[in-house]
Formats: sequence, C-alpha cells, structure tokens
Amino acid sequence: MEKITISIDAMGGDNGPSVTVPAAFRLLARYPYIKLILVGNQVILNAKIAAMQNTKFQDRIVVQHASEEVLMDELPSKSLRNKKDSSMRVAINLVKDGTAQACVSAGNTGALMATARFVLKTLPGIDRPAITTPFPTVVLNKNTHVLDLGANVDSDANYLCQFAVMGSVLASVIDNINRPKVALLNIGSEENKGNEQIKKAAHILAENKNINYVGFVEGDDIFKGTVDVIVCDGFIGNIMLKSIEGVLKLVAFYAKRNMLRNIITKLMALLALPMLKRLHRDIDPGKYNGATLIGLQGVVIKSHGSANVAAFYHALVKAVVEAEKQVPQRIRDELTKVLQDSKLT
Repeated sequence: MEKITISIDAMGGDNGPSVTVPAAFRLLARYPYIKLILVGNQVILNAKIAAMQNTKFQDRIVVQHASEEVLMDELPSKSLRNKKDSSMRVAINLVKDGTAQACVSAGNTGALMATARFVLKTLPGIDRPAITTPFPTVVLNKNTHVLDLGANVDSDANYLCQFAVMGSVLASVIDNINRPKVALLNIGSEENKGNEQIKKAAHILAENKNINYVGFVEGDDIFKGTVDVIVCDGFIGNIMLKSIEGVLKLVAFYAKRNMLRNIITKLMALLALPMLKRLHRDIDPGKYNGATLIGLQGVVIKSHGSANVAAFYHALVKAVVEAEKQVPQRIRDELTKVLQDSKLT
C-alpha cells in the first residue's frame, strides 16, 4: 500500500505534546504504512518522543521544528499575519507543498480555518469551506454528516447549496452511499417554514438532479438516521453542537449522582456496569472527535481543543481515511458535474 504522510500541529490544543505524541504512536502501531511529521518545538517534542521509550517507529516519525505557537484565544487575523512559523502554519504548509497528504490540529479553530483557507485555497466552485463531522444515529453503523458547524456565521442560499454538494460527496466517499439523502435543517418540515435563504436553497437543490435532496428536517432528525447529510449555516450549527455537548454532560452528571445516591443504587450501578461501559463506547464523544474542514484543496482535520489521547487518535484516523480516499480530489471531480445543473451564482 502507498505510504501516506500526516502532518500534526503537535503544539496545538489545551494539552499539546502530552496528547499529540502518544496519540501519534498509537496511530503508527495501527497503520504500518503511515508516516507522521510532528511540527513544533523540537526540544520539547524530541523529549516527549524519547519518553515514550519506543524505537520501533523511529523511521516513520520525524520532527519539523516550528518556533512559534498559536494561542487558543488568539485572533485568527493576528496569527495569520504575525506567526508564519507557527506549528499550525508549518503543518498546513506541508500539505500545500505535497510533503504531507493531510494535517491535524487541536489548535484555535478560527486560526486554523483562516490559515488553511489562505494557504491551501478553496476548491474551484466553492466560495467558503465548512466544518463538518458525523453524528451517531439510532440506526446501527450509520452516521449523519452535519455542516456547517461554525466556519460561516452568515450563509446565503448559494453557500448552503455548496455545503450540500460537499456533504453529499463526503457521505458518498466515506460511507460508500449511493446518492446520499441530503436535507436542510429548519424549524419545521413544512415547505412554508424557514427564512428566505433556506427556502431559496431548497428550491435550488430540488431542481438539481445530481443531489438527492429530500426536504427540510428538524433538530431531532439528526440522530434518527433517516438522512445522510444535514445542512445549516455555521451560526445554527455551532449552537446545536455545543448544546448537544452540554446535554451529554448534564445526562452524565445526573446519572452519576443517582447511581451514587445510596447503597442500593450503588449496587444497582455495579450490576449495570457492563451495560454502562458498552453505552459509553457507543456514544463516547471522543470516538467522533475530528471535524473536517471541507472545501479546501487539501485534507485538514480539526480536533477538539481539550481532546485526550484517545480522542486525538480518532482525529488522526479520520485524516488517514480522508487522505486514502482523496476526499478533496473526489469533491473537485464531482463539483463541475453537480454545479452545472444548479442555479448557483
């Protein structure tokens, strides 16, 4: 199998090398054909690599020095303008020059999107990249791809239609779905619901024979598994995402509090432990960590800033899959065919 190289912004995120380096070694253990470039402070990274006490992968992991770091609260414009030797920028540059086939970062989301868009540029026919990730559903082994999750606060009908095109291709490539079902997220499923841009996007998509557009869906449809792609603007998508994260934390809090209420509930929790472990495996947010910055001329994966080793590992796996399946190239190949039948301007 052809070797794939992944560049890692090893200094990014809340935990930096204490997470990125162990996750990198875990990936190398699973994929014998993967090579990794850890980008960041070489003194710190070399020390972390040495602390792993594993020389088995020395020929497949290298350190690329970068003298700067992008802070989590830093303005994207400032990092783009003033930190050209940041670990984030250098990692993306490696994708640009073809040294790496994908980049993964847990760093500042705004800075990552701004830098990736500036360095890699968008695909022909795409005005704005979007952030997308799959959500689990009640249908076994089926996910729903949702976009945009925060890259674009304001999205007109044309942008929404472009998101639909990219999401459809992504679901087709990643999940091997023939003609994925695409829907628009709205406040109701009726045709007269929603604002003007939603209605206009629905009209455009309905007339495009290359997109399997099925209409409007509501928020609770995300987890039903009835559609493959759900499209919304980044303002709605990001609020929805953070709300879901909050609900999961709330449920976990109440479950733990009730299980520890008294000796009887503790015994019941002990008996239910195998089931609880399986439940955790099924809906563990870390398992779904890693959002795709879709629409760029290269694979860029955004990990959650607070990701632990296991979660960051899953983001790396996503980068491997998208690099293997050449997602940007597949989207580019489909765009001309799809967009020529649309009324996008």
